[in-house]
Amino acid sequence: MNRSCSRSRDVRRATAAIAALGLGFAVSACAAGGSAGPDDLTVYAAASLKDTFTRIGQAYEQQYPDRHVSFSFGGSNTLEQQIASGADADVFASADEDVMHEAVASGVVDGEPTDFTANVLTIVTPPGNPAGVSSFADLARPDVDLVVCAPAVPCGNAATRIEDSTGVQLSPVSEENSVTDVLGKVIAGQADAGLVYVTDAESAGPKVETVGFPESDSAVNHYPIAVLNDAGDRSGQARDFIGLVTGEEGRAILRDAGFR
Repeated sequence: MNRSCSRSRDVRRATAAIAALGLGFAVSACAAGGSAGPDDLTVYAAASLKDTFTRIGQAYEQQYPDRHVSFSFGGSNTLEQQIASGADADVFASADEDVMHEAVASGVVDGEPTDFTANVLTIVTPPGNPAGVSSFADLARPDVDLVVCAPAVPCGNAATRIEDSTGVQLSPVSEENSVTDVLGKVIAGQADAGLVYVTDAESAGPKVETVGFPESDSAVNHYPIAVLNDAGDRSGQARDFIGLVTGEEGRAILRDAGFR
């Protein structure tokens, strides 16, 4: 499902990609030396969508055998900044409506975004929950090393909203740029607890223990998806992909992963 980079791509896009790398942004690499065909599609999507969108991408290629789709997964705000700077993308799926609003305001979105799913946070700990975390308030204990997303990232923004609604102020030892980075630190035993989406906790399986908390319902993240102006002649393919995401098959895949 990898898509090759076209050497004839717009110079503006190439410059933007180099600039993004210089800022430490994570963008999936293209295979060198190839050329992208008119049916090749690039989707920029929130890190929490990696497993589900990979499955949806496989379904898309099965439905359209002459087409190919590749993905760049990362923090929604980082991806939006890359797109606004001219990164080569046809579809953008964000884990936060505010980030999509920024993309619309920057003039890179073609048409109206569509909300297609929702997600909430949960607590994850290493197996056995050695710190004995049992509630959101426990995350503020001084003996708990907590990892969260940075406030600018949708999962970090959701954590901040829960803090505001509960009055519980957290003091994390680390703030990460994506929810998958938070999950990775907990799995590696580098933290006693982390705040991730329910879907990320489910995908981790026995690598983590999950502690749900009712306060998470005060910060539901809605996920919008949109065709981008740079899709150009591929806008039809982009709309087909979005149709698959929002259709029965895509909804089933998202539900299976724990999305709302």
